[in-house]
This record gives sequence, structure tokens and C-alpha cells, in this order.
Amino acid sequence: MSPNKTGVLPQSAPDLDILADQVTIHPGGYVEPVVPEDAPERNLVEHMARFRESPLDFLREISLYVSGTGWRAYEDVIGQPIYYAGFSDNMKSMIMRTPMLQHRIMDLTNKRLDVEEKAGLFSQARDQDKAKSVRRAEIASSLRDVALRLTDGMICKMESNRFIRFAYYSATQLLTRAYHQGIHVSSEEVLRLRSVAETAAKNKQSIIFLPCHRSHVDYVSLQLICYRLGIALPTVVAGDNLKIPVLGSFLQHAGAMWIRRSFTNDALYTTLVQSYMDTLLQNGFNVECFIEGGRSRTGKLLSPKFGILSFFMDSVLSGRVEDAIICPVSTQYDKVVETESYISELLGQPKPQENLKDFLSASSVLSLKLGRVDVRFHEPWSLRSFITEQRARVSDAKSSSALSDPLSPQSRIRLLRTLGYKVLSDINAVSVVMPTALIGTVLLTLRGRGVGKSELIRRVEWLSARVRAKGGRVAHFAGAPTSTIIERGLDVLGPGLVGTIDDLPETTYYAVDRFQLSFYRNMTIHLFISEALVCAAMYTKVKQGGGPDNQRISFDELYDQVGFLSSIFRGEFIYPTAGLLVNLRRTLLGLESDEVITLTRSDTSTNSDSSHTANPDAHKILSVEISTTERKNGRENFDFYNFLLWPFIESTWLGAVSLMGLTPPSPTQSDAWLDIRQAQETTQTLGKTLYHQGDLSYFEAVNKETLKNAYQLFVEEGIVLIRKSPLKDSPSNTAIRLAPEWTPQRNQEGSIIPEGRLWDFIEKIAKSRREGKNRRDGATVSTRVLRLAELVGKELFETAVVKGDGEILEDQRRRARRKQEARL
Repeated sequence: MSPNKTGVLPQSAPDLDILADQVTIHPGGYVEPVVPEDAPERNLVEHMARFRESPLDFLREISLYVSGTGWRAYEDVIGQPIYYAGFSDNMKSMIMRTPMLQHRIMDLTNKRLDVEEKAGLFSQARDQDKAKSVRRAEIASSLRDVALRLTDGMICKMESNRFIRFAYYSATQLLTRAYHQGIHVSSEEVLRLRSVAETAAKNKQSIIFLPCHRSHVDYVSLQLICYRLGIALPTVVAGDNLKIPVLGSFLQHAGAMWIRRSFTNDALYTTLVQSYMDTLLQNGFNVECFIEGGRSRTGKLLSPKFGILSFFMDSVLSGRVEDAIICPVSTQYDKVVETESYISELLGQPKPQENLKDFLSASSVLSLKLGRVDVRFHEPWSLRSFITEQRARVSDAKSSSALSDPLSPQSRIRLLRTLGYKVLSDINAVSVVMPTALIGTVLLTLRGRGVGKSELIRRVEWLSARVRAKGGRVAHFAGAPTSTIIERGLDVLGPGLVGTIDDLPETTYYAVDRFQLSFYRNMTIHLFISEALVCAAMYTKVKQGGGPDNQRISFDELYDQVGFLSSIFRGEFIYPTAGLLVNLRRTLLGLESDEVITLTRSDTSTNSDSSHTANPDAHKILSVEISTTERKNGRENFDFYNFLLWPFIESTWLGAVSLMGLTPPSPTQSDAWLDIRQAQETTQTLGKTLYHQGDLSYFEAVNKETLKNAYQLFVEEGIVLIRKSPLKDSPSNTAIRLAPEWTPQRNQEGSIIPEGRLWDFIEKIAKSRREGKNRRDGATVSTRVLRLAELVGKELFETAVVKGDGEILEDQRRRARRKQEARL
């Protein structure tokens, strides 16, 4: 789909604009059509009355909420009864009565009694049976008290209807001051959601909302939508790091339940959480849980976290709950409030503890104009049906006896992973690409320092068309010219992210904060990951220069490099499920159709020999090269796909190079273990040095999250070995060292020799790296870069050598104490 001759992008289906007290059909949510200043539609943005501007309207609105006029009453909701006096006591009573919790309490009681009996605590009693009976009752009573106390601190407390009206009004005031264009949803999706909610309510089934997580505003937006549309508010699974004075209590009464970040080996707490989930699902209460666990600091979806998801699945899989409805949700923003703090964290600064002051001031939210929030709901589906379908697939396929048993641990893990990644795929399927994401992507995928206004308009229109062609969604433009859309997007991003030079023949824009802009670029990368992998693999030949013949790559070479890149980025991206060969062929055909590449095919009647017979047409493709049309266009589309992936290639390459520094300086240190967090911190230091010295192209390659994923890859590939530390107070409980078969050798002078399995691994990544000054071959890596890696590695061995299980990470312990003392 491409722009029409007037430069206006086609309109999509209507949105609902939820802003304060009004729900309005808004044909193109992002930019309002040009209307007179006194037109009623313009008042949508400023509908919430302000005391200083209109004290009488302000007081009138408050009175409507206090009295519960019309929809504000929130009484006849679609779903099970909530917000009534005694709700919390009823919930606690139901949880404490669950058979699972009762069995766990008795099991822990008996175990404790056995310990005391073996210790001889009853040997002096005249009647040992009676003494044990009394003690058993005491232990059980104590455990029940603990369970009740934990339950009271965990559950949401939907007690007061008047409170939720006040909470809705307050949250809307804050949200619409920051996101002045309100919350936008699809009218079709909302009607479908209401219909599903009505059916679920009749069947006493829960809707489990599974949104992506990019901002603390995520907690608010879905609650406001459900409240305004009369759907029972979900219980929101939230980390107890938000359980801070004042705000924590407010959130708990507004629907939040608190859960620990880690359960360790607390059997009672684990059973208590499962009992709570069972109770919610058995009684048809809606639940909201963020599939990624924490907020994404990079802009793209994170890998799923399976903790709470496993509780949901176990409830249905065990038969304790008949069924539940899964509803994946995408929440997108013109601008995310917390991006500045995210960048600080990604650069290695410690995450500050949550507090009310920072929460209220994090955004200067009360004065910023950040555009809009866009919430999309995937078509809900039955969790029971999903489990049944997956069981049928396993039984039909040739599988091991362990996987064919639906109750085996292996089968559960496989089912849970499939569930998690299906939810992420569904979220990506309904996600809307915002104008700020389009602008950020264009600015970060250009070779020049900046871009003129006309070229920016052209590339945004091209990217919008590509997003739609890939099955993605672009935020509604309301029939406004692309130039107007870009101007509004630039206003939201602000001069801190995008700079403007006006005193030129043409207004020129350039990226000011590329690191922060990468957050918005990463919102689009999931749509083009297959094309990016192919182009990065082709780049191994293109970077060699020369004519087209020299830059042509054979299908086998392409297949090998795409497979390698796909493997090392399996923790970063979600791939189509059809398999490497099928996905590669589809991508090649798509790029050929777009005139980006040219495919050379063989005569199938004379060439039937193929190493890729799994694909009946794969043997037809002999080689791939950039098309003549693409070369005439300056390789702009080919480069675009590369620019999307190059920062991730750089980051993984950086992580691999840093492993060279983990080579033991001497044979006596070959068994030394190093703290993994300290190793990652020194990798960031190495990356910053290489960037400023010109050996690293992208500063965002040093971001903590991508490097952490790289280290996880190294663990999974067996390149590094890990072990847990027994020191509970250590900031990092994991120690690492290079696997012997991956450890490089040193020469007689003690320098690391650039050869061996690890070096070959680094070189294969480097093949797809972006070419730059002083990086024409491996000479730079084998001299200056390798020297720096060895330098930071020696510091690691000097400060964090592990001498034994009782002394693991001692240096990290001291550093943790110093940081704690500094905070105090």
C-alpha cells in the first residue's frame, strides 16, 4: 500500500478515542482534521476541566464522580461482582480454604515435626503422642497465621466503589495532562472484547489480559479502558518493588496484587500464589499480567517470563479450573515517559528503587504533551483449547515418550514456552507503529548525518507502506498530509532527540540522541527481521567491494550465514514458525518482488542435486545479489534492512570479543571463576572505549540488556561455564569462566593468540559487521581491539578471582556493601 498522488496516506478503520469522560469515534486518531477553534471535536483534548481555567466546570465534574452519575457509577459491570465492602475478607477466606494450601500447610507441619522429633525434643515428654499432637496444632496454627498475613499483603483489595471512582478521575487527570491526545483503541476490537466479556461472565470464566510492558503507564491505560467500557477491572499482577508508602496502598485498592520478584525455595509462598490464581480463575475474576515480566528498556518485545504464566497453565492443566480466556494486548506510545531513565540503566547505572517522589516527577508528567497511547486487543482465545490443540500435535508427531506424556516436566515446559511465544506473536500482530517510531527508524537508517524535509517525508511514506505490506498496522493519520504528521511527531520527540537546522535551503533534521531514538526504532524491527537477516548475510560479500559478480553470494553461503545469525539472535527476536529454509525462501521471493535483490536460478530439469531438498524449490536458487534497480537507487532499501540489525550484530560481536579477555593470564589461574555481572560491566567499558576510538560504530551496542542476552547465548552455546554462588548477599549469584575447549592459547610472550574456536566464532559474527574506517580486515581486531580486551580482562582476574566455593565473588560483596553504605 503506497501513498496517493497528494501525499496522503490511506485511512484505516475507525478508532475509539477515550479521553476523560467521552468515548468518541475518531476516524484517524493521531492527527485531528483541521477544524475551527470553537469546534466541539477540538474540546476532546482539553475536556477534563481545570480549576484555574474553569472552577465551576471543575467542581461539576467532581460532583458527577462523587455521586456516581451514569457510567461513572460503575455498578452493573460485565463480569463478577467487585468493589463492595467485604471483598477482601471473602477473597482471603476462599484462598485459605483451598485444598492445595491446606495440604501444603499440613505437609510443612509434618516435616517440621519430623525434624523436631529427630532432634529429641519429645523424648522427655510423658505422653509423646499427646505432645506431638499439641505441637502439630501449634505449628499448623503458626503457618496459617503466616499464610494469612502473606495473603493480606498480596491480594488486591477492591473494597470501595466510591474509591475506584475517585481513582479513575485522578488517573485520568494525570494521564490526559501527559498524553494529551488520550487513549485510542479499535472500535471493532472493543466490540469484540465486550462480547467475549459477556460470554465469559455467563460462564464464570476469567479473561487473562497479557499486555506488553514498556511503561508504568501500562498499569493505568488498560484499567481506564475497562472502567470506561463497563468491563470488570482485572487484578493486576505487579512486582512488590512498587509496594511503596502511600502509592502502594492506593494501587492495591485500585486492583494491584503484589508478588515477589523471586520465590527462591519458599514452598508456602509458592503454594499461596497458586492458590490465589486458582481462586481468581475459579470464580471468574479477570487478571492482568505482563508477559515480559519487567518493562522493556530497548523498545522491542522481551522474551516471555514464564513464572505467573505457569500458574495460569497449571490451574487449567490440572483440572482445578475448567477454562480461561487469553487476551494478548499491545500498548504503544507516541513517547514513553521513562526513556531517559532507561538509557541510564542500559549504560550501566544501577536502577533506583521506586519511590513516590520519583514516580510523580519522573515525567514532569503534569506539563508534558506526549501525544497518545494506543491500545490494541488481539482476538481472545481459550486456554483449554490451546492446551488440547498442542497435545494433539504432540500425539500426532513422532516424539519421545517423555514429550508424549502431557503431565511430564518436559511436556509442561514445552507447552509453556509455546504458550509464551504465541502470546508475543499475537501482540506483535496487533501492534501499531506510531509516527514517532517511523521518524526514529528513518533517522537511524540513513547513511548521512541528517535528512532534508522532503526526503524524510518520502522515507516515512515508504516505511508506512512497507509496514502495511508486512501485515503491520500504522497509527491513523486522519487524512492529514504526511508533512503535518511528521511535524506533530517531531514536536512529541522534542529537540533533545531530533535536532533541526532551519537556516539552510531546506529544513534538515538529524538525530541528537541516537541511543534514545533506538528505543523507537526497535518498535518496528520485528516486522523486518527476516529481511534484515538476509541483507546482513549478503553484506558479507557486498562489503568486499568490486563489481556485482564479486558481491554475488551463493545460496549455500547465504543459508549458512542466515542460519548462524538467526541462531545467535534467538534470544532477541521472534521468528516465523515455518522453519529456516521456508522462511528464507519466502523472504528471498519477497525481496525479489520488491526489486531489492536478483535471484539466479538453475534449470530444474538438469539440476536435481540439492542439499536443501526439504524445500522443493530451494534448489532453483543458485545465487543472490543486489538488483540493478536497487543499485541505481543508491542501495537505500538494502541498507535500511542492514541498519536495523547492525547495532545488534555489533553488540554480540563486542560480547564475544570481551570473552577473549577471560583467557586466564597464567596456568595457575585456569580454574578461576569470575563474577558475571562484573564481566558484563567491563564489557561495557570495553565497548565505550572501542566506540570512542572508532572501532565500534554504534554506541547503543554497549547497552546492558543486549549484552546480557549475548552472555546468555554464550552460556547456551557452551562457550562459557557458569555456577551459582552460595553467597546470598552478593549482588550477582553467578560466576563464569571460559570452557576449556573454547579458551584461546597464549604465546611465549604471554599474549593471546587470535585463533581457535572462539576466534572463529568472533570472525563469523564480524563478517556481517558494518564496514568502517580502519576495519577493512581482521588486523584491527587482532591487534588494538584484542589488546584492550586483554587489558580489561586482566583487571577482572586481579579483582574478582574465585578461589573456592566459600570465597566466590568476595570483591563483589565488598562493592555491594560500599554501595549500600553510600545509599544510607
